[in-house]
Amino acid sequence: MKDLWNACVLADPKGADKSKQKATEVAQKAMESVNFSAAVEADHRHKDNIEALLSRCEAFAQIRDDESVASFITAAKRTILDKCRGFLDSTSDSQLHAHRTFLHRLSRRRARDSRLKLFTTNYDLCFETAAGRQGLVSLDGFSFTQPRHFDPRFYSYDIVRRSPNAEDFGTPLEGVFVFYKLHGSVNWKRDGDEITSTDDVSADHACMIFPAAGKYQQSYIQPHLELMSQYLSSLREPNTCLIAIGYGFNDDHLSEPILAAVRTNPHLRLIVVSPTVKRDVDTNDHRYWRPLFELAKAGHDIRLINATFQQFAELIPDLKSLTPAEQLSKSIQRIAAPS
Repeated sequence: MKDLWNACVLADPKGADKSKQKATEVAQKAMESVNFSAAVEADHRHKDNIEALLSRCEAFAQIRDDESVASFITAAKRTILDKCRGFLDSTSDSQLHAHRTFLHRLSRRRARDSRLKLFTTNYDLCFETAAGRQGLVSLDGFSFTQPRHFDPRFYSYDIVRRSPNAEDFGTPLEGVFVFYKLHGSVNWKRDGDEITSTDDVSADHACMIFPAAGKYQQSYIQPHLELMSQYLSSLREPNTCLIAIGYGFNDDHLSEPILAAVRTNPHLRLIVVSPTVKRDVDTNDHRYWRPLFELAKAGHDIRLINATFQQFAELIPDLKSLTPAEQLSKSIQRIAAPS
């Protein structure tokens, strides 16, 4: 998010000393129009926060036509789209090592176990690319034919391996997972009511929930409504293990269901992984981190792990012996136990 602020606002985003840089003319005019400096003074967390700035700009645009604000919103969305799809290196084997390790270890499940469900708020194509390099298959809600179009029915499909024996109903194919991009993707294109997956997406037709306070409302229009429905129903399923990695619990529409599920679903195991767990928990005024910590101390099945995505991916054990939730919970307890 810090990089997106630099790219959208600063005149020289690649410069060394960001603190001394000026904003672009478009960004400066927009910030003056919406009086963004007052928002920063009222809440320091808004400083260099692209989500806070875009939220203020979009709220302002709802009540007043302002060319500078409209121009900044359009330019920012175009920049965010370009930045989130332009950093992957097709020639690099190490760039997505953590993603490949994570998918490989969690998608290796017994035939009788349910499929891994992967929910992400990221727009990028990291998991799709990593799955392709790993020889895995994602069921992402899009058709298997070209052009690929979104249809919720495809989430109920699966892939099985059939033998030549006509009486054999087949066994589930290994390495298949269900993939939900809650805030859309850089390769999702909206054309009226039709959502297609394509590399040719402009900011005007991107099916993405851009960083702003309005993403709560946007989450309840299609296709995001279907994705949210799948997310909420998954949290209510019995014997579920939810792993939240690198998530700051800053999106109320995603965090509130997790907190409610911890309190009401006795079969839910929650593992929260972040390199800043201690700092986040010590933020006493945070709406979710402190309650989760208190629930963990009270005996709820919650584990808070201070680790990066790469570190955690390396810790994931072989999940084929016990059920995935049981084995993962046992391993995390063993890792977290005092020596």
